[in-house]
Amino acid sequence: MIAEAAPAAITVHRPLPAEDAARANFYALLARLLAGSPDDALLGHLAAAQPLPAEGNSALRDAWAELVAASEQADADDICQEYDDLFVAVGKAPVSLYAGFYGGAPAVDHPRVRIQADLAALGLARNPSGTEPEDHYAVIFETMRVLVAGGAGREPAPLAEQKRFFDRHVRPGASRFFSAVRAAGQANYYRRVADLGAAFMALETESFQLD
Repeated sequence: MIAEAAPAAITVHRPLPAEDAARANFYALLARLLAGSPDDALLGHLAAAQPLPAEGNSALRDAWAELVAASEQADADDICQEYDDLFVAVGKAPVSLYAGFYGGAPAVDHPRVRIQADLAALGLARNPSGTEPEDHYAVIFETMRVLVAGGAGREPAPLAEQKRFFDRHVRPGASRFFSAVRAAGQANYYRRVADLGAAFMALETESFQLD
C-alpha cells in the first residue's frame, strides 16, 4: 500500500498594485541615493527613465523630470565629491543624514532607540553588513520600501502599519532634512534629489491622512 503524501502548502502572493509599486520604487531610490552617491549605472538608468504620467501629482512629476535631466548631464565622480562634501565632510557635515538630528530627543527616547524597537516588533533586522545606525534616512526609507512592497517571503504590511512607521519615523523630520539639503551651498545634483524627496514626502503625508 502506498501512503498518501500530505498536500504541500501553497502560498499565493498577490501582485502589488501599480500605485504601491511606484511608492516602493521611490522609497528604494531615495534609500539608495542617501546610502551613497550614484554610480554610472544608476545615473544611466535615471537618465533613460520615462516621465511620470501627466495626470499625476505635478510637484512630484516636475521634480522627477529635473532629476532625470540632471542625471543625463551628471558625472559620477563629481556627485561622489558632492555627497562627501554634503554628508561626510571633515568635522561636522553641513547636512546630517540622521533622523535623530531633525526630530529627536536625547537618551532613552532617542529616535534610534524607538526605531530599533519598532523594527524588532515588525520582525525586521538591520543588515549585519551594514554600518549605519537605524536612524539613517537610507535605513528608514528602505524599511518603508519593505513595508510597502514586502520581499524575501514577506508580504506587504497593512496600510495602518505603514502609516504608523511613517508617522513615527519619517514624517517628524524628513521634510526638514530635505529642506536642509536644498539650502546647502554644496548641493547641486542632490538639490534635485531633495526636491524629489520633499515632493514625495508631501504626497505620502497627504495620502496617509486621507486613508
